[in-house]
Amino acid sequence: MPAPRFLDIEYCQTDDALFPVAMAWSLENGQMKTVVIAPADEWLPEDGDLGDFDLHYLEEQGVPLLELIHELHQDLPDQTVYVDGLDPDEILVDLIFNAMNQEVPFEIAAVTELITSLSADALEDYRHQILFEESLEPQLPENGVYALLLMAQTYGLLDED
Repeated sequence: MPAPRFLDIEYCQTDDALFPVAMAWSLENGQMKTVVIAPADEWLPEDGDLGDFDLHYLEEQGVPLLELIHELHQDLPDQTVYVDGLDPDEILVDLIFNAMNQEVPFEIAAVTELITSLSADALEDYRHQILFEESLEPQLPENGVYALLLMAQTYGLLDED
């Protein structure tokens, strides 16, 4: 049984901007990919205020959008990709693909559609517990995906190798 796919996005949000800065997603085998994202020029606020984010770092270390889209097309075609449901993930994914005039090759769903035996609040409490017990920083997308993978494992949605 292939593992469910998960995705989490770290983003910059100011009064004038909302755009992704890093993304992590899981693969069929349960492994994970993570990238820093080079922002599209149209995403940047005119005043240049990115809050806690360093534009130079994002531009120098970030993956170009075309490369990111190519990876996502390879890794997640025709899949349902689950998110924690807390962030504007669907909006952020649309921003990435719209910037390159591409269609999103996957569907986004909340993890509550995958793990239906717990309420949304109970799932969120469990996710927070995992992040705390594993000493993971919640804002890092790879930690968000890892927590979702651990939740899926607990509920028997991953093969035990």
